[in-house]
Amino acid sequence: MPGRHSRRSVLAAITALPLTGALSACSGNGSASTGSGSGETSGTKGRTTITFWSALRGSQEVVDAFNATHDHIRVDFEQIPAGGQGGYLKLSNAARAGNAPDVATIEYPQLPGFVIDGVVRDITALVGDELRAKLLPQSLDQTTFDGRTYSVPLDVEPMVLHYREDLFDEFGLDVPTTWDEFAEVARAVRRTGAGRRITVFPTDGMTLMAALCWQAGAQWFDISRGAWNVSMADAPTRTVAAYWQRLIDEDLVHCNATGSRLYDAQVGNGLILTRLSGAWEAGAQMNAHPEQKGTWRIAPLPQWDSARPALGMHGGSTFAVTKDSRHPEAAMEFIAWQVSHPDALKARLSSGTSSMYPAATGLVPVGRAAFDRTYYGGQDIYGLFEQEARKISDGWVWGPRMTATGYIMQDAFARAGAGSGTLLSAMRDAQAGTMPDLKALGLATTQHST
Repeated sequence: MPGRHSRRSVLAAITALPLTGALSACSGNGSASTGSGSGETSGTKGRTTITFWSALRGSQEVVDAFNATHDHIRVDFEQIPAGGQGGYLKLSNAARAGNAPDVATIEYPQLPGFVIDGVVRDITALVGDELRAKLLPQSLDQTTFDGRTYSVPLDVEPMVLHYREDLFDEFGLDVPTTWDEFAEVARAVRRTGAGRRITVFPTDGMTLMAALCWQAGAQWFDISRGAWNVSMADAPTRTVAAYWQRLIDEDLVHCNATGSRLYDAQVGNGLILTRLSGAWEAGAQMNAHPEQKGTWRIAPLPQWDSARPALGMHGGSTFAVTKDSRHPEAAMEFIAWQVSHPDALKARLSSGTSSMYPAATGLVPVGRAAFDRTYYGGQDIYGLFEQEARKISDGWVWGPRMTATGYIMQDAFARAGAGSGTLLSAMRDAQAGTMPDLKALGLATTQHST
């Protein structure tokens, strides 16, 4: 698997784009963009005003805390819809019009696309060594291409296994540590009856499938040879797809969307005994099902090879400075404070229950102190997240159009769940549907035979 130092080129890909000004938009020299911008220097004290768009919970509280403690910079905040609900389209449209905000929240899978489109700028020169040293290397790896940095990570979300301890105890089940054991437990759960299954394979789960394949050593997108080399059904992916296909075929898992009322009912009624997700879902579970307090625990994700543990990431957000920012240095100061200062995380967590694992690992004690352990029976889940985050494999590359790729993949997952096609055919469909988008961007591409 290519490591972080062998990545070549989102940057090389940009040079092939028929986009006017894409390179200057990502200049990273700290100078102002030629766009109309959104920040102003106002007030008798010369206070710099910057704008910030985000869908993340707690962002208003973070902005309020920053503004209360910084006299020379003021942040104007706008809450926007989540990316898939229109937030990314809003950002793209604003960038086309030359009035994107100074700072925008972008999730890891969407970052390469915004880099290629020239929406975000190269901030390599603005990210100091002190800040870099605070960030988990695997998180910074996801925002750095060919040695150039385009955004700053807020959180890193290692995959973990959430499980119903009370039901495991009731049925005499051991927590699986390998995927073979997980399948055996799945068979035992089905035998308990009442419609219970070990988990749900999510038909809306492109990012979950990616994390599972990432763990197995897959490389859907490879840019180490000067082109976008696409292989979404490589050997590790085939292993993962075949494994979950067997569980589906044997009726050992439910197969439906997790962003649905059905899934909420399955969790609420104890019809699934485990959930596979990033660290963030611990807080989401607490908010969604407070009545299940004390019944859930979290364990390491099962491994393919216990002697060589590996993980993928499921979730996580970053902060980017856009090409339209007139005040990139001020924008970067705000970002650095947001991701690394204890007061910023305290402010974010004050908005409600959260279990995000900060990319700046020095903030782990802040997250641990703010989290109510009683829901998970007193378990130190942050200690577990800290242990698991170190297992995240580097070298994973997201594609330039992951939103579109995800739609194709998830449509095919839904068909496979209904008995039309397989998970492997869904991955091949996703690859076939991805190639026209890459070619339309003017990117050099190759496909690996699968």
